[in-house]
Amino acid sequence: MSQFHPPPALVELLQRVSARALPVETYIVGGAVRDALLGVPAHDLDLAVAGAARERARGLADALGGHFVALDDERDVARIVLDAGDVRQIDVAALPDGIDADLCRRDYTIDAMAVRLSDDAIIDPCGGLADLDARLVRMTSASALDADPLRLVRGIRIAAELGFTLEAATAAAIRARAAAVLASAPERRRDELCRIFALERAATGLLLLDEAGLLDVLLPEVALGKGVEQPQEHAYDVFEHNMRTVAALDVMLAAERPAADAQWMWEMVWEVFGWCEARLRAYFAEEMSEGRTRAGLLRWAGLLHDVAKPQTRARQPDGRIRFFGHAEEGARVAGSVLRRFRFSARERRWVALLVGEHLRPVQLAQLGEAPTRRALHRFFKDLGDAAAAVLFLSLADAAAARGPEMTPEGWRRQAAYMNSLIVRSFEDEGIVQPPRLLTGYDIMSELGLTEGPLVGRLLGVLEEAQAAGDVRDREEALAFIRQQERAGPDRAGQGG
Repeated sequence: MSQFHPPPALVELLQRVSARALPVETYIVGGAVRDALLGVPAHDLDLAVAGAARERARGLADALGGHFVALDDERDVARIVLDAGDVRQIDVAALPDGIDADLCRRDYTIDAMAVRLSDDAIIDPCGGLADLDARLVRMTSASALDADPLRLVRGIRIAAELGFTLEAATAAAIRARAAAVLASAPERRRDELCRIFALERAATGLLLLDEAGLLDVLLPEVALGKGVEQPQEHAYDVFEHNMRTVAALDVMLAAERPAADAQWMWEMVWEVFGWCEARLRAYFAEEMSEGRTRAGLLRWAGLLHDVAKPQTRARQPDGRIRFFGHAEEGARVAGSVLRRFRFSARERRWVALLVGEHLRPVQLAQLGEAPTRRALHRFFKDLGDAAAAVLFLSLADAAAARGPEMTPEGWRRQAAYMNSLIVRSFEDEGIVQPPRLLTGYDIMSELGLTEGPLVGRLLGVLEEAQAAGDVRDREEALAFIRQQERAGPDRAGQGG
């Protein structure tokens, strides 16, 4: 046993918990102990108590001013939700057969430690302290992994989160059981994977999943890219290209300057985008659903952006390899993958849009000319709130394509181009959302139309003509819609 010294942010809360919980035998258990020993900020707390856990949790919720939630009546588990403070969630569970037995049923040794509140003593029956010092993720037993197949993914996530190494026997045990992970609920698999995608080193977590044989089971669509050859301008096969796209996004989205080998990429990106860095970082940190942010979902899109290349691969008569329609088919596959994991409809649409449009920024600059105002208007109108994410995905795609051949000059040029699209959208007045010159009522009145889809199409094509600079005032707008109407019912509102 060793003494436990909680971080300052936990001290006051634990004092209040102790005042209410004692003299009942009460322990802090699991990840909260590990994180406190590592000095990692705590956001939730797990308690184990002798006796009736729900009854204790209800009284503790009242004392802390929190909300009581019964989680599992049969196993006597409850939750306290707090409205303020660093720790927002406290789970309280019963100890049917003592603390040692409870800890030995847990999955990994560094999570199988407890602290007794009465004297702050650390209880460590599985050797978690030694593994914490050695920075190892070690299973408590093979049977602990069999008890809950999701623990296979959880071990990978913990290793990636902490930067620890999977102990050899544990890695072998996970690999041997990889197929069993599908027995866990899709939502639970999604949540563990999303915790990996939320990391600044998400690519490391994905690599560990692959080495453990879990990526093939969880995301077989991605695994199909292994060994699929690409044109010579690509440094890697489809699978490694997708993985390295996530790695490039990790570098670009990092809050601070990353390791030495990637510093120049990070520095150049935020030098170029420095003028809107705060806005972009807030955008990527925005929650899309249930705590999942744009940054995490962008990494999903990075892994899936070329997911349809294996099934669309074709070798041309001249020997060149092409992937016709892979972006469009990839959007369909991405939506299907996220549906399997029970993502929200909003998240599925957003990721599918990123995958389907990831080539769009490069296509805008074909023939070496700057995109026209009309093309930019269409881009920002079609992409909506996904535009910035698509630009970052396109940048990461370029970095992964070139691999070691990407030079600082080439990278700066790519970043500057993507930045120019955003700059033009801000500086070229009316390019994204031109001022309204006519209303739907104006169009109906002028052309003698009744309300219907044609009016909406006319408003859309008028907006595009304004963005392109072809229509500048109300008089020109009226003339434009009359011209559209004279084009006939089959062509009116189709645009140029």
